[in-house]
Formats: sequence, structure tokens, C-alpha cells
Amino acid sequence: MDSLDFSYRAAVSLAGAVARSCARGVPEGWRVRLEAWVPDLPAHRWIWLHAVSVGELLLAEGLVARLRSAGHRLHLSTGTPAGLALLAQRLPGWDAGTGLVTGGAFPLDDPAGLEPFLAHLPGAFVALETELWPGLLQALEARGIPRLVVNGRLTEKSLDRGGAWLRRAASRLTLVAARDESSAAAFRRLGAPEVHLGGNLKADLPPPRALHGGWAALRAAWAADPVVVAGNTVEGEEALVLDAWAAARRELPGLRLILAPRQPRRFDAAADLLAARGLAFRRASAPWSAEGWADTDVLLLDTLGDLSAAYAEGTVALVAGGWNAGGGHNPLEPVRAGVPTLVGPGFANFEDLVPPLAEAGLVEIAAVPDLSVRVREALTGAPLRPRGPGTLPEALRGTLDRTLGLIAPHLPPSESPLH
Repeated sequence: MDSLDFSYRAAVSLAGAVARSCARGVPEGWRVRLEAWVPDLPAHRWIWLHAVSVGELLLAEGLVARLRSAGHRLHLSTGTPAGLALLAQRLPGWDAGTGLVTGGAFPLDDPAGLEPFLAHLPGAFVALETELWPGLLQALEARGIPRLVVNGRLTEKSLDRGGAWLRRAASRLTLVAARDESSAAAFRRLGAPEVHLGGNLKADLPPPRALHGGWAALRAAWAADPVVVAGNTVEGEEALVLDAWAAARRELPGLRLILAPRQPRRFDAAADLLAARGLAFRRASAPWSAEGWADTDVLLLDTLGDLSAAYAEGTVALVAGGWNAGGGHNPLEPVRAGVPTLVGPGFANFEDLVPPLAEAGLVEIAAVPDLSVRVREALTGAPLRPRGPGTLPEALRGTLDRTLGLIAPHLPPSESPLH
């Protein structure tokens, strides 16, 4: 262990010791990681698949299904309370009664936190996007465990603030399957020894799970009305969406809205805004009843994991994150549902997706001053509900097969494939 590795270990060991000494007082995000553990899995015969939070867990769904079907044992970890809530909700379906898929919290990256995970060594570690933990990667490298990144995403901003510890972590990766050429180049500059273009796994996700039966009453009540579905709004964007929706509603009095803030911590603020505007709304997290939907203007989608399916309930989709922020959010979900889709000009995190989708006429980029007009135009002549799933451009297909092909040589032997 050289001085760089030693300095990292000393820093995280101190942080871990302090956190454990006052575990009851630390934030929930730290507390769940202090309690992280892994089941008694056969050494070198399971894959540790890590997805930092909700978005990455949803992104992992296709990988989980294919690896499970091939007979691989999987343990999914996630690092946030929201991620754990979604994991608990989805894990039974992802396991599908096979007993091959387990899940839980990601540990602190110090020796004490990693100890339970290293007691029964995985056959491979697979991280989604940009999860580079120096302590974990050092421990896995020392034990000869493959260290893989899929859908690898690395921005210039992340690259600039990486520092020596992050560069050392990247140098210990076995393979990176980057989601786009820009990220691939950034991983190479960071020091990753083997980088390939895998493509964006968001383009190859399985169809979303069906919404629960309570949605039937909403569908019946809103059947003759156009619906705007606004997903992944960040702070300040709910007001922009409501302004554009209200303007369109003056011409289309029956226009409804499904509003889905990005962060669970902002659900209450969105509800307060709807109440302040005097709108008749319901929260999706509240008990669903069959009555009253005809008098409901807005459904506040304050549940996790339902947005991708809810897009298919709309006439037009607004994918937020690019009107009051610079990163944007995934436009593929409504596009794959066959819904006309508008995004903001700030889509830096999706530069591999938005331009080809816009060129194919599947996405429209609308600036804030034009949003109201663009919403009204998009609603004009659009079918009330999608007539069928949308078809993606050829360049965005096949990413799951490509990614699995890249990582397959590094995975442990599987059990008998399931049929």
C-alpha cells in the first residue's frame, strides 16, 4: 500500500469510526450504509451489481433480467433511502421466484464497512454509471475480482474534480462499457485501462411494469380528455409546467395533468403549490378510490417507479430537468410509449439521446419562453392516448446485447440457465 492508498484508507476509516460512534444521530443515508450486509452467498459464484439510487436501479432492470435468466446469482446494492425503498418494492419481481436475486444497502467504503461483503467474495463487481469507490476497488483488485462499469457516464465536470483518489480508483477498473463517446474519452483520460462503447442502457429497458388497478378509474373518468404528463421536474419547474398547462387549458378546458417531481423530498412542496393555485388534485400515494376523478384536475405522482408507465396515460409528455437546470432527464420513456415529447434546452446529461431523437422527430426542444405555445401546438391533432409503442432510431438499439457481450468474459460461472 503506497501513500496515496494509505491516505484514503486513513480518511475513510476515521469517518467510518466517527459515524459508528454516533450512529443514531447521523443522516439516514449514512445510517443505512452503516447497516449494510450481504447474504451468505457462495464465494466467487455471485455478481455484485451496484446502482447508487432510484434512476440507476431502474436502469439495471434489463441487466438483472438477462443475468438472472442465464442462471447468475445477483446481489443488488444501492446507497440511498429512496433506492432502498424502490429495491424493497421491486426485488420480488426481479427475483421472479428463482432465489437468485437479493438486495440491500451499499456499505461505507472503509475496511469495517466492506468486511461483510469480502467475507463471501463475489465473482465480479458491476457498477452502473460512475460509482468509483477507491477502497472497494483496491480490495477487489487485491483479490483478483473483476471490476466493471456499465453504462459508464463521466462528464468533464466530474473529470476536473476527480482528484488523485478517483484517478487511482479508475486505474483499478477491469473494464468500462461507456454509454457514449464523450464518456469513453473521459474515462480514458481518468486512467481506466480498458474502455469500450457500450451505449446507453436506457434505450434497451424492458417495458415498464403495469400500473396498479386503481388507475382504471382515472382512465375511465379522463378518457375523453387530453392529458399532459410532466415528469422529473426539479425545483422551479413545477411552476413553469403549471403556467404552460394552464395556458393550454384555456383553449382545451378538459385538459388534465399528471405531475411527477424528480425528488421525493419535494413531493410536499409540489402539493403545496397545487393547493396554493386552487387546483383540484390527488396524490398517487394516498388511497385510491373509484369516485371523484371527473372533478380532479391534477394527479401528483408522488410514488417511486411509476413514471415510466404513467407516460402512456398522456397525450403529450414534458420531460423536465432542462428548463430550470442544465442536465435534463431521460426522454426515452415517453418516446418508447409513443407519446409526443418536449424537453428543455438543458440536456447536457443526455447529449447522446436528445439529438438523434430530435432528428427523428420524436422529441422537440422547447425553450422556456416558448413552452406554453409548444404545449398547445403539440396537443393539437395528437391522439388522446398513444396508438402503440414508439420505434427508436437504429443507432439507439442493441445496447443491452452489446454491454452483456463486453462484460460476459469477466463474469463468474452461472447456475443452469432458466427457461
